[in-house]
Amino acid sequence: MLRSASRLVLTLAVMAGTIVQPLQADAGETRDPKPGPNYVWKCVQALAFCDWFLKTKSHKPGSVKTGGKKPVKSATKRPERICLQGGAAHRCTTIFGNWSNSRQCYLQRLDPQPPRSDPAWQGHTDGAVWACVSEHDDRFVTKWVWIPGKPDTVVVDPVTLVYEAIADMRLAAPLINTAPGSGQIGLVNMPVWLWVTKTKNTWGPIVRSASVPGLAVTVTAQVKAINWSMGDGKTVRCEGPGTPYNKSMGVKASPTCGHRYIKTSRKLPNCKYPVTAVAQWDITWQSTLGDTGRIAMTQQAATQLRIGEAVPVLVDPNGGDAVPPATSGC
Repeated sequence: MLRSASRLVLTLAVMAGTIVQPLQADAGETRDPKPGPNYVWKCVQALAFCDWFLKTKSHKPGSVKTGGKKPVKSATKRPERICLQGGAAHRCTTIFGNWSNSRQCYLQRLDPQPPRSDPAWQGHTDGAVWACVSEHDDRFVTKWVWIPGKPDTVVVDPVTLVYEAIADMRLAAPLINTAPGSGQIGLVNMPVWLWVTKTKNTWGPIVRSASVPGLAVTVTAQVKAINWSMGDGKTVRCEGPGTPYNKSMGVKASPTCGHRYIKTSRKLPNCKYPVTAVAQWDITWQSTLGDTGRIAMTQQAATQLRIGEAVPVLVDPNGGDAVPPATSGC
């Protein structure tokens, strides 16, 4: 069974507008667990794959059979993730793509898209061309269709839309600030101030939505904390962005986010401590189907800090020039 190659073969079959016949499954082949009692195993030679397919029965449109109980109308106040083929419950997702109730086929966006000269575009320059795969009397029929926007495919897992919304947020790495700065020299046992500049993309909150017909999600992202790895084996966790430093604050320690080095950086590469700030994003989402969830993501940025020590100055009691002690390295 060549399931891994099925997408490539599907594209070739689609380009040819193929009608394919299911074959009898081999007795010794490996099968995934049966999804339910009403599924049958079918193998399609032209697409080089086998899979479970739901048996189709004729029911009145607008209702779904529910194990001998009275039919339940598919149109309810709360949208349900139900795929229907001729009024019967149908599998929402297969290797062909996601099911479209309006088009009665599985839709999968062609990648790459056909050239604009292809008749499937129907002269349009917007939208996209999709492969529409339907089943008729145990035959799979594939055609290309142009769709101006997002089709009404059923997205079984709303997390698919969540990550689409997160991508639209363009979350960025934290904007690091320190005192002393990266071009200055700090001193052992003296306070180091740490903070980040807040923007919507580096701190939040930022809200984005994504949707397809029948399902939408709203996603909110906010930085929960910054973990500063100071390069000396210590990590400083700051729940907020930190307090910006200015000269009027003197040599006080930061009231919200700071550190003190107990050794110089003289023996380190470039004579500097590598400092990394990791922003922990807390991302929450909810869908119109009532689903909710939380996703943790991180973004990080880096800088370097040079830490020295106060150098005593030797003064000649006879009035000679001041001579600093000899130093090596940095």
